[in-house]
Amino acid sequence: MSAALKRYFKKDLIPLLADLRLAIVLLLVIAVFSILGTVIEQGQGLTFYQENYPEDPALFGFLSWKVLLTAGLDHVYRTWWYLSLLILFGSSLTACTFTRQITALRWFSRTWNFYSKPRQFEKMALSTELGQGDLEQLTELLESKRYKTFHKDGTMLYAHKGLAGRIGPIVVHASMLIILLGAMYGAMTGFFAQEIVPSGNTFTVQNVFDAGPWAGPQIPKDWSVKVNRFWIDYSPEGRVDQFYSDLSVLDDQGEEVKRKTVWVNEPLRYRNVTMYQADWSIAGVRVKVNNSPILQLPMAPIETENGGKLWGTWVPTKTDMSTGVSLIAQDLQGTLLVYSEKGELISTVREGMSVDVNGVTLSVNEIVGSTGLQIKADPGVPIVYLGFGLLMLGVVMSYISHSQVWALQDGERLYVGGRTNRAQVVFEQELVAVLDELSNQLDPKATKDLVAS
Repeated sequence: MSAALKRYFKKDLIPLLADLRLAIVLLLVIAVFSILGTVIEQGQGLTFYQENYPEDPALFGFLSWKVLLTAGLDHVYRTWWYLSLLILFGSSLTACTFTRQITALRWFSRTWNFYSKPRQFEKMALSTELGQGDLEQLTELLESKRYKTFHKDGTMLYAHKGLAGRIGPIVVHASMLIILLGAMYGAMTGFFAQEIVPSGNTFTVQNVFDAGPWAGPQIPKDWSVKVNRFWIDYSPEGRVDQFYSDLSVLDDQGEEVKRKTVWVNEPLRYRNVTMYQADWSIAGVRVKVNNSPILQLPMAPIETENGGKLWGTWVPTKTDMSTGVSLIAQDLQGTLLVYSEKGELISTVREGMSVDVNGVTLSVNEIVGSTGLQIKADPGVPIVYLGFGLLMLGVVMSYISHSQVWALQDGERLYVGGRTNRAQVVFEQELVAVLDELSNQLDPKATKDLVAS
């Protein structure tokens, strides 16, 4: 690196990055785009954005699906510009840490120098002069207040407590950097997927709708999941109370390695992959026509005007499939509506029962439900949790007052001074109490007033 480039980094770039105003602006910009990523649905298909963000009328007059997709607002947290903002903010924190926090810590280490001249105490925020004094007695009093004391040449004393208050801001900065690293690592290596799987089927993760550029190793390839059973609990009023999936994780030999029943807010976790119960559907219905084998017919969703859920299928009642009936299901409670080819309601039938239609006996064996699973992997989460833990610790440490006291024994005279980085009044009261206790054994006339500048 040339000397000119080094000077540029040292004199121009690093001070700019360490500027508190820049850090605040970057933090606000990141917060705004993070909110957008929360408000705007992420990772949906093109049709979803075209329906919800039309060009005419565009949301707020400009936010159409074209603008949204061009700007990457459908996957905010993985866009190059969002990651660039995180890197820039991290660089600002790093520069501030090394130019301000680490420098302040180095300055603190220099303040461990003992004061050897009385005039040095006059420059302190808080100082006094005792006509008579005992350095050893002052040491005992300070140690009783949990100060750590150091001596030099038997005439100089340095004491301090609350060192964590000095280190706290550095821990806060470091924790924020860890959080940023965890967020970026998760964005680059994580993925989201959704699967709709009929009860009894086995699946591997295929429908990945959002993934980082390095997410390949995270997507399961050597294990699969079997949906042993899917069912729904209904309230007495007929509303969905909770839906459940009994899942088994199978290795590449088909052997079960883990089994768990999942429901909303109770996911299954395996090898850093988390599976959430997110949705449900009706996959099909198993029926018999007269004495035929059991037929499993797929059921397709039907759009309704009020937005309700309906699924339907067509069952042939003649071998040439010239006539048949439609079966409509609203839920998994076991009731099906039977409609004729003209759309007329013929009858209702429940699971395990039969009905005569078009000269045949139609028996309903089972309505087959499908579980809707949301599958995600975010390897950056443990790093982010570590960062937040350190952040809380650093904030608590930052509230601890760091207090320092110096003393000089000059003949019979004792010079005492001190300062603190916060809680100035409390520190003054504590130091006054120490000096008052020390003065109880001295001639009150030999004690000058405590001077606070």
